[in-house]
Amino acid sequence: MRPLRLAVIGHVEHVTLGLVPTVPAPGEIAHLEAPRTFPGGGGGIAFAQLVRSPAEVHLFTAIGAGEAGEEVRAALARTGAHVHAARRSDPHTRDLVLVTPDGERTIVVVGEPLHPHRDDMLPWDVLASCDAAYFTAQDPGALRAARAAHLLVVTARRREALARTGARADVVVGSAGDARERSGLADYPVRPSAVVMTEGAEGGHVETAAGTLRFAAPRAPRTPGGGSYGAGDSFAGALTFFLAAGLPVAEACGRAAHHGAAVLRGVDPTANQLALERP
Repeated sequence: MRPLRLAVIGHVEHVTLGLVPTVPAPGEIAHLEAPRTFPGGGGGIAFAQLVRSPAEVHLFTAIGAGEAGEEVRAALARTGAHVHAARRSDPHTRDLVLVTPDGERTIVVVGEPLHPHRDDMLPWDVLASCDAAYFTAQDPGALRAARAAHLLVVTARRREALARTGARADVVVGSAGDARERSGLADYPVRPSAVVMTEGAEGGHVETAAGTLRFAAPRAPRTPGGGSYGAGDSFAGALTFFLAAGLPVAEACGRAAHHGAAVLRGVDPTANQLALERP
């Protein structure tokens, strides 16, 4: 059996993450405890989850100038995956993530996220040979290129790009607790086969033309010092893997839920993601 070939198309930020007693109020100062840096963002965390698999993984992204961009480039190269990165003259985007004792995160984005564009000189034809692609970029042309994959999973935050291109996603995935992502089949002019909405500790639901099914979240006792940053993106990456492996969407969600919950065990999602194994 040949390895799966998977792609992630989207932004990767330079993340600095640490603990704070509370998010500072106006005029206050917060000291970031135990800070660590890593490539993150919607594309970066999903990519990190997928490289913990036996799949051949391709990342289509953009990298900016400066020290942050070089650190991201070097970290991505160390994964051994296929990284296809357009270069930008703008400074690479930084994220500051504040994690409070309850595990919730507050994110400050410095600059605009850098996304790949279809007119970048990247090997877009690779996507036609991919078993699945996860799209979290913005460019409609890049979305059309991603549609060449056998399965296309799109974050619900890119609803506008789907509407502009008229492309059909196989699965749209998002969080029911995020107003920017909360959606159902009727919200898409070209309806996907399924819309998956996560609901934290309650699991989530899958809406298809046949109706709505729920999936459970694994029991994940609160870990002191744990955080929720990256849980949704880890779920999306794992969901893409299990769908590419041929699982029905509800079963794929049930398995992916374990990978989303795993990152709650610590503050750094890239240090706590579970390995993916083909069923």
